[in-house]
Amino acid sequence: MKYTTIRYGVAAALVFAIGCSSSKQSNFAGKDKLPIDRKVDSVLKLMTLEEKVGQMNQYNGFWDVTGPVPKDGQAAKKYENLKKGLVGSMLNVRGVKDVRALQKIAVEETRLGIPLIFGFDVVHGYKTVSPIPLAEAASWDLEAMKKSAEIAAAEAAVSGLNWTFAPMVDISRDARWGRVMEGAGEDPYLGSQIAIARVKGFQGDKLDEFHIAACTKHFAGYGFAESGRDYNTVDISDNTLHNIILPPFKATVDAGVLTFMNSFNELEGIPATGNAYLQRNLLKGEWKFDGFVVSDWGSMGEMIAHGYAKDMKDAAMKAANAGSDMDMESYGYLNHLVALVKEGKVSEDKINDAVRRILKVKFELGLFDNPYKYCDENREKQNIGKKEFQDGVLDMAKKSIVLLKNENKLLPLKKSGQKIAVIGALANDKTSPLGSWRIGADDNTAISFLEGMAAYKGNQITYEKGADVALGEPRFMVETKINTTDKSSFDKAIAAAKQADVVIMVLGEHGLQTGEGRSRSDITFPGVQQELLEAVYKANPNIVLVLQNGRPLAIPWAAKNIPAIVEAWHLGTQSGHAIAQVLYGDYNPSGKLPMTFPRNVGQVPIYYNYKNTGRPSTDNPESVFWSHYTDIENTPLYPFGHGLSYSTFEYSNLKLDTKSLQKNGKIKVTVDIKNTSNVDGKEVVQLYIRDLVASVTRPVRELKGFELAEIKAGQTKTVSFTIDEKTIEFYSANKIWEAEAGDFQLFVGGSSTATLQADFNYSN
Repeated sequence: MKYTTIRYGVAAALVFAIGCSSSKQSNFAGKDKLPIDRKVDSVLKLMTLEEKVGQMNQYNGFWDVTGPVPKDGQAAKKYENLKKGLVGSMLNVRGVKDVRALQKIAVEETRLGIPLIFGFDVVHGYKTVSPIPLAEAASWDLEAMKKSAEIAAAEAAVSGLNWTFAPMVDISRDARWGRVMEGAGEDPYLGSQIAIARVKGFQGDKLDEFHIAACTKHFAGYGFAESGRDYNTVDISDNTLHNIILPPFKATVDAGVLTFMNSFNELEGIPATGNAYLQRNLLKGEWKFDGFVVSDWGSMGEMIAHGYAKDMKDAAMKAANAGSDMDMESYGYLNHLVALVKEGKVSEDKINDAVRRILKVKFELGLFDNPYKYCDENREKQNIGKKEFQDGVLDMAKKSIVLLKNENKLLPLKKSGQKIAVIGALANDKTSPLGSWRIGADDNTAISFLEGMAAYKGNQITYEKGADVALGEPRFMVETKINTTDKSSFDKAIAAAKQADVVIMVLGEHGLQTGEGRSRSDITFPGVQQELLEAVYKANPNIVLVLQNGRPLAIPWAAKNIPAIVEAWHLGTQSGHAIAQVLYGDYNPSGKLPMTFPRNVGQVPIYYNYKNTGRPSTDNPESVFWSHYTDIENTPLYPFGHGLSYSTFEYSNLKLDTKSLQKNGKIKVTVDIKNTSNVDGKEVVQLYIRDLVASVTRPVRELKGFELAEIKAGQTKTVSFTIDEKTIEFYSANKIWEAEAGDFQLFVGGSSTATLQADFNYSN
């Protein structure tokens, strides 16, 4: 009876609020917000300070929620707090049965019956897994990436979840950092477009039963960790912060993302969780973000280790004052925030602001209207792993593959009459292709490379492992051990290669060698794989090298010697089918690199949009006094934007309708691309711009547009771009975004090394 009484009280307050405002209902797009604001305020007025703080508390899943109530320990404490209404969100509780059980406690056993929001790392799929985000970025196909996020959201939503901790939009230039697999690479423009696509895919046009709240992370600078070592210090300029790191974050705010997550790193000496400039001044102030900010796992408590907070109480005070709205697994708010308010160290206005934001998202998710909106077991059974999802991730996987090299047209393979030797432990692995962030999926559920090849019956295929990549079965929470000594299977692999017409070697990293906490100082092939590659090459140099990896690798020997190289990443559930269809030519690859491949780790960080420096080159070949290495050239192994096809393309006839851009004006750019082959294909046409002189030094070129053009064999297509003031804006010496008058160069082509050039100027 208590539940009924209180729920009627909340309902009456909401009816009053709506009655005092417009009868028009709010919608997800962010218009007509007044009704939701009134509803939120009405609930807020009913809450005690303790209940408000409870909404700012997020717990990790803690026991078999459908089993006996825990009797002691931390689980029992969490359970009691849940019944008291002191929990706002749960993470890592999934499946309709468990979600419903916890939601029932929150809604039917607490004083106010405020529903929980359930979060999970749905990063690149749930049960049905898409390619890792870095691989998807290689497609440059925004619609495909949006569809991939929609599939992930739908499968998660039917499993009871309503919030994902994605997309990660951190720009990174350092392949040593394991989490490059989780982002879109090195470029802020491409990263921004992909971030928008993923937010729209997760959240949809409306937050129905098949869409979930997205969370932009990690705010901010996490991808610039020193030495590429996860969780490390970040020390960057204001120029880099605004021009490189922040654009994708801002893009998601404009796209209507509902939540943000702060980061583990410090920025200008202040940990992000306690950084008021980032969270209050910039995000909630200048950008007018009206969702809420959740901390990363335990990051509030980590401010003590940083040396920024004396103890957990001090950490809670600094985080709350800085604008971190929800505490993920630090318990700092729950244990200290009420006291801090009573002591006057945190104002209740700041508590109210945080809780309003959290309640607003719950209203937008429809949880107050129906707390069990995401808890339909029949919907769960009907949708998990369904064919539509499998077809969708297969399409995404094929589009993510990048053909790096194809000498003598070794690819595509003939479909009959060949003896093919497949070598490499990863070729027979059904877990590694799932990648790092696939914690909702089951092991051994990916289509292996061998299974994909077996779908084609015309060739004779033999398989030899050659060598293990990892020792034992890699696990999510455990450091992966690498095979650095066992070469006992080399001889069998070499013998198989000698009998083959074509050798396919599947080498790279296990899926759990990349991701959070998995930085590497050596980004060559792990273990004995390079030795295996060279040994097989001596036996038969007719090799197709298939890379499975979560970061750019340094493979200079392979790039020089192996005739065909295919970047196949960790492609998810349908990995084997996708790779086989590309190798056999049933799908013409069109992917382009979203991140530069270095010649060796000494070049890292390496990226295409570098600064020119005061000594970029010298005409004297014997001079040492210029920006270079004495033992290796400056250029990358494979540049940003690089990717081949079974088609060939020729660029010509670059035109600007005017070479003078005026204030509020536009320039139309056109270029012709001819498919000079006899194979229909797709080409990612890329537009780069260089600002020659500015108030601060500018990169040698910046991506400012791209189009995925489908061009039939022998045909020519004209692609157009529009340049306006927005195109050439940057964060200037005036500490604002502005377009400065001056001269510009424009380049169009199939990679960041495009040479087709035109010039224009801008006057304001």
